[in-house]
Amino acid sequence: MEQDVRWEEVRREANHAAEQTTALGAWLATQLDAGDAVALIGTLGAGKTTLVRGLVQAMGYRGRVRSPSFTLVNIYPTDPEVRHVDLYRLNESSELIALDLDEGAEEGILLVEWADRLAADWGEPNWRVTIHVDDLGEERVIVVERSIKSDAGV
Repeated sequence: MEQDVRWEEVRREANHAAEQTTALGAWLATQLDAGDAVALIGTLGAGKTTLVRGLVQAMGYRGRVRSPSFTLVNIYPTDPEVRHVDLYRLNESSELIALDLDEGAEEGILLVEWADRLAADWGEPNWRVTIHVDDLGEERVIVVERSIKSDAGV
């Protein structure tokens, strides 16, 4: 039976500082479980990696957290493991195969930056974080949503 996906807003926050975005990432860490996939959507420099930094640090990781723009995937040895992916430089769905996003998907947490690129090809997230930045780049509005699946036609 086909499922329809709706999104339920869980949290909305306006902030002006990276520390606030980091704190929101720490809060998000408390909401996630193994097997969760999070779509991270926002413009270049919006704060996607800053949010991820807060999340993995809240999960006990003490190393450097970088954008995977060039490595494409960063893996953080947390419990559960976090796979941080960046789709910004990918142009075709065939390039996703090399990333092997299904590996460890059920045991870990998948965070996908630029998730709106190749969205139909990388999987179905059950969380979505959208970061809106004002024209001056001074204020961010971050919207956290989780999916609610229902049977189609019901």
